[in-house]
Amino acid sequence: MAKRIVVAIDGPAGAGKSTIARRLALRLGFLYIDSGAMYRAVGLWALKAGVGLADAHRLSQLAAEAAIQLEPGGSRVLLNGEDVTEAIRTPEVSQAASRVSTIGGVRKAMVAEQRRMAEQSSVVMEGRDIGSVVFPNAEIKIFLDADARVRAERRLRESAEKGESVDSAEMDRQMRQRDERDRTRAEAPLVQAPDAVYVDSTGLTMEQVEETILRIIRERTSNGKGVAT
Repeated sequence: MAKRIVVAIDGPAGAGKSTIARRLALRLGFLYIDSGAMYRAVGLWALKAGVGLADAHRLSQLAAEAAIQLEPGGSRVLLNGEDVTEAIRTPEVSQAASRVSTIGGVRKAMVAEQRRMAEQSSVVMEGRDIGSVVFPNAEIKIFLDADARVRAERRLRESAEKGESVDSAEMDRQMRQRDERDRTRAEAPLVQAPDAVYVDSTGLTMEQVEETILRIIRERTSNGKGVAT
């Protein structure tokens, strides 16, 4: 059986992690582990079950019991056999996911599930503690970064595409606050793993970033001769 490969991508908000992770997974035929969708699924179940978002014990139980399936390419998310791909994208569920993701017991259950997924398939996963906590033994670790102003501009474009109006100065302030919060929070702080390769996406297109990381993956997994899936 071919060796399973884990590509762990960490970095601050707006660095392009989600876009790159999806592109790499499709390009390589790996499973993209969308951790955000997993926490959203737990949040959705909590809302449906009437579990209080401050009830850490019960939420941890729900997370441990949840059967979450992520289909290749991020096409569908299943929760306990039910397609919740659209249901987890509502503002209410987003808020619930933000709350449940701070609970240690929930994170522990999700990390266990993510590791189980990686035992079944080669995976690409992005976040803030993937290379340091979730997959500390990952073969490929990338820390994807970009200038703070560039990251704020990217988020402005994303907001505009969604029809949202956000002042550039306000977005810049929010981005800096987010960076500080991500780096100093007690649960899963943003950190660059010692063995992660630093990639600065400032001034690069998504295609250029993708090719840069693909080159790193090939060098580390097959001596430049291609990636085994």
